[in-house]
Amino acid sequence: MKSCLRLLTPCRPAPSGVPVFTRQHQRQFESLVFLTCRGLKMASPSEEELKAKLQSLQEQQVKAGDHVRLLKQQKAPLPDINAAVEALKNLKLQVEEATKALKPKSDKIDFNRAGFSKMLTQRFFLTPSFEIYGGVAGLYDLGPPGCAIKANLLAQWRQHFVLTENMLEVDCTSVTPDQVLAVSGHKAKFSDLMVKDTVNGNCFRADHLLEQHLEKLLEAKGVSAELAHEIKNVIAQADALSIEAMGECIKKYNVCAPDTGNAVSHPEPFNLMFATQIGPTGKNPGFLRPETAQGIFINFKRLLEYNGGRLPFAAAQIGQAFRNEIAPRSGLLRVREFTLAEIEHFVNTSDKSHPKFAGLADTVLTLFPRDQQTTTHKPIEITIGEAVKQKIVDNETLGYFIVRTYLFLTSVGIKRDRLRFRQHLRDEMAHYATDCWDAEIQNSYGWTECVGIADRSAFDLTAHSAATKEPLVAFVEYKDGHKQVELLEVKLDNGLIGRTYKAKAKPLQTYLGGLSEAEAEKLNAALEADGKATVTVGSDSFEVTKPMISFARVQKRVTGENITPGVIEPSFGIGRILYSLLEHAFWTREGDEQRGVLSLPPTIAPVKVSVLPLLANNPALHKPVPRIVNLLQSAGISTKLDDSGVAIGRKYARTDEIGIPFGITIDHTTVEDDTITVRERDSQQQIRVKIDEVGDVISKLIDGRLLWADVYSKYPQVKVALE
Repeated sequence: MKSCLRLLTPCRPAPSGVPVFTRQHQRQFESLVFLTCRGLKMASPSEEELKAKLQSLQEQQVKAGDHVRLLKQQKAPLPDINAAVEALKNLKLQVEEATKALKPKSDKIDFNRAGFSKMLTQRFFLTPSFEIYGGVAGLYDLGPPGCAIKANLLAQWRQHFVLTENMLEVDCTSVTPDQVLAVSGHKAKFSDLMVKDTVNGNCFRADHLLEQHLEKLLEAKGVSAELAHEIKNVIAQADALSIEAMGECIKKYNVCAPDTGNAVSHPEPFNLMFATQIGPTGKNPGFLRPETAQGIFINFKRLLEYNGGRLPFAAAQIGQAFRNEIAPRSGLLRVREFTLAEIEHFVNTSDKSHPKFAGLADTVLTLFPRDQQTTTHKPIEITIGEAVKQKIVDNETLGYFIVRTYLFLTSVGIKRDRLRFRQHLRDEMAHYATDCWDAEIQNSYGWTECVGIADRSAFDLTAHSAATKEPLVAFVEYKDGHKQVELLEVKLDNGLIGRTYKAKAKPLQTYLGGLSEAEAEKLNAALEADGKATVTVGSDSFEVTKPMISFARVQKRVTGENITPGVIEPSFGIGRILYSLLEHAFWTREGDEQRGVLSLPPTIAPVKVSVLPLLANNPALHKPVPRIVNLLQSAGISTKLDDSGVAIGRKYARTDEIGIPFGITIDHTTVEDDTITVRERDSQQQIRVKIDEVGDVISKLIDGRLLWADVYSKYPQVKVALE
């Protein structure tokens, strides 16, 4: 950089002999810095370098202060004293800047959330549910624009995943029997740690309370680098702390109830599922599902059969899920009812390669591996191919879905520089998981988990198979051809079983006929020892005797084996993505902070085109409206008509606030030559287009076949005054 700076025009000396940094130098410097930064990946100074710089500046500041005092004692000339004081002030500013550089940065961004929230409410993107009754925390209703954006988001999700990847989509019930969620582990372990205000009993989610408290400590003055490092480590692990560790942290950092300052209780687990009763007897307990995945696992056999018995394959489901959050907060980011879009990709656990991975291997992602979370606290930029090669990401299929998730999120409008993938810490993952990553999006609340991408191994199918005695397996052919193996062949006396158990015989026969090699060995050993064995199928127990079943060891030529597939699961929180997308799209016009704009991609925008007669009281300007609307709607383009009497600039502002990308204005020229103006939302540029062409032009702009720059250069441009 020093050699580059020599290229600058020499500074013009002032009469005092001090060089003057002119506007010419400023332009040269800005241009040079731009070119340099574009060509080089500039390294940020390390913490040690920053500390050394701060120490040096502090020493200079002490010396400068001593010099000022000495000059005053010697009654030096006033200009000399003033110059020394100015130098001291300059050093103080440099010390402040160096101190700020060392101070831990907050994950939250500078954002006008109050203005943004006001716009969302006024334009009815969303509203608290049951608002006229005072509302219920954690429940929200979407209005017309919010509902349309959500529908467009889900449509693009289906296109990106279900259609492109040939996934099998299902729609399963939300009410789930107790037994299913007991087997899946949700009944015992689907909980968060909760603490209570010891005076008024208000409840708080312990990890969130701890994180909020520690973030405030980080922002306080005088926090040492060592303490900051310690606090960051605790924040990184907050949602994985055990009951004992959480209790210790609450005591150590003096965490109190935020609204009262009262002490809080020792943490205790709180199960997040909504309980219900299925039927009137009260004998069939159930829950509202906390995730959609279990319905896919339960239907695995039918899905495998539908797919021709072949692995790998993926099933997908979009639906509502329910979690009885302890203390809902942050709007749509933490609610009690929400939409999930989940994928269960079933794969052979011994081969997690992916045929399409090579085509995406060079994609550069921002990854936050577990090691960085507890050491540097900084994510890394790396290609997914290199991340899998280094085993930062466990396998190709997991890496493939991380990239596909990245491509989906950026295609709908999430900003690349505010998206990262954070790896779960080892004590944060479920015991059966191989590797887990969260797609985190930065918004005004900080980094928010919006997608979870987990390698769940074969846990779910294994658990449900063991509980139901239903083999949830897939046949996989040997890659190197057939093998000669010794098997324990099972032969049933179906007549004896039928006479013994009558109507209940069929489930027992199905179970015994589908015994795995290990299960057959175990049952054979029990029968040889006692002559009988008890077998449980569903809720029924059966006594199986030696005459009912026989075993024989035989040599067989086999071409493959039954395996229990593993699962790679990307799970998308649609509400969180929607909210983050709205924040990323929101900005205000320069010089008009009250005028909000949502720069949503045309495919995601709630309405594609606004139709705006220039004047409300001129019938000639309203006559073409039905024709224009019909042309657009026939092309599948949604429209919003504003024929009110307000000024055209105000009409544009209304459409900008709800993210409408294109506006059609019907003016006096329309009456003369059958043309209308088409306005692009972000640039505010306008062109003139024949009415008969407008449907085709806008349709191509929406789906990306045309760019605005293309049509702006092709069609007559309309010069308008600033709105």
